[in-house]
Amino acid sequence: MDVSSASWLVIAVALVLANLPFFNESVFGFIPLGRDKPLWVRLLELVVLYFVVGLLARLLEGRIGSVFEQSKEFYMLTVPLFVTLAFPGFVVRYLRKRHH
Repeated sequence: MDVSSASWLVIAVALVLANLPFFNESVFGFIPLGRDKPLWVRLLELVVLYFVVGLLARLLEGRIGSVFEQSKEFYMLTVPLFVTLAFPGFVVRYLRKRHH
């Protein structure tokens, strides 16, 4: 896998996983709660899934070549980016008007 396809794979997985907490009522998509998920569970899922995407990116980077050390600036950029990718799911879940 080359650098370009690995980068696009990480972006696509990040987009899907960032929206996963908002589009289903199961924790991580497969652990049923039996009721509506509270917002704090969705946000906790979002944090865990951020690290899952980071682990995937690190593994792909290691397969391509050497893994670069990340400083706080890297995380200061990627956390807001991941939250921005989650915005469509948040809008659909909490801001869209429901027709009864």
